[in-house]
Amino acid sequence: MPNSSSISEFLLLAFADTRQLQLLHFWLFLGIYLAALQGNGLIIIGIACDHRLHTPMYFFLLNLALLDLGCISTTLPKAMANALWDTRDISYAGCAAQCFLFVFLMSAEYSLLTVMSYDRYVAICKPLHYETLLGSRACASMAAAAWGSGVLNAVLQTANRFSLPVCRGNAVNQFFCEIPHLLKLSCSISHLREIWATVVGVSLAFGCFVFILFSYVQIFRAVLRMPSEQGQHKAFSTCLPHLAVVSLFVSAGFFSYLKPSSISFPSLDLVVAVLYSLVPPTLNPIIYSVRNKDIKCAVRKVTSHVSELSSLYSHFLPSLVSFAVIVL
Repeated sequence: MPNSSSISEFLLLAFADTRQLQLLHFWLFLGIYLAALQGNGLIIIGIACDHRLHTPMYFFLLNLALLDLGCISTTLPKAMANALWDTRDISYAGCAAQCFLFVFLMSAEYSLLTVMSYDRYVAICKPLHYETLLGSRACASMAAAAWGSGVLNAVLQTANRFSLPVCRGNAVNQFFCEIPHLLKLSCSISHLREIWATVVGVSLAFGCFVFILFSYVQIFRAVLRMPSEQGQHKAFSTCLPHLAVVSLFVSAGFFSYLKPSSISFPSLDLVVAVLYSLVPPTLNPIIYSVRNKDIKCAVRKVTSHVSELSSLYSHFLPSLVSFAVIVL
């Protein structure tokens, strides 16, 4: 039986056996990846360039878009390359790096979603104290804490997994190096270090979940007490997108990491992994901008500037080419 010292690579899950379906998956993943890049990129540039959006809510949204870009860029390019080149392998070091980055970015995103729920809680339940509780220094500290918690959890989980010996082959039944599937390859499923790392991760996740749940209970109580329907509509329009993102992220993530092994099937695991690793980075820009006029306005400005630059470039390109030809 192989052990961790003799394994130099892992084999990821193949989406299809036929070449046509592999290419179909490549183009599908490419479309998803480009959509996520475009959506999150427009939000990042729009918020950074529009001074009206330099507020705590949009500062956290910018951080969320950065995390989404990093998360989908950690898993999807390798899956696309494997589908295009008809391969399954990923090096041992590459798998460790992918595992670390994925856990880091997902943990940081979950922590940031918790911070964003606190932002909405203060904005709706304690509006008079909003600028005091969420000043620029406090926002930067909370964002740094979210990113830092992701690093610490990633170090813990990755070090725990890759310190365990592997004696059950090197085939990972997932399209990226996911910890639950990597743990199935270890020699002992009841190792003390594994249990300790799992308890720490679950405790942090459950603590964030309780905080988010408490925040939204208080938010809905405050919104329902508002006298005007316009105020209720405005409050719900800023909270419901965040609640939709949290619900999808938490439900799929918890199911993937905490489901019993008796209901673990390759097709089910694949669907759940897609739901929490690919769908949120792609849909978050749409969810947060579909009913947000400020984001729509900022995105329109960015796209208009890009179109102006492209038209200017296409206008001067023939002249530049002619000049280069004359000079040469």
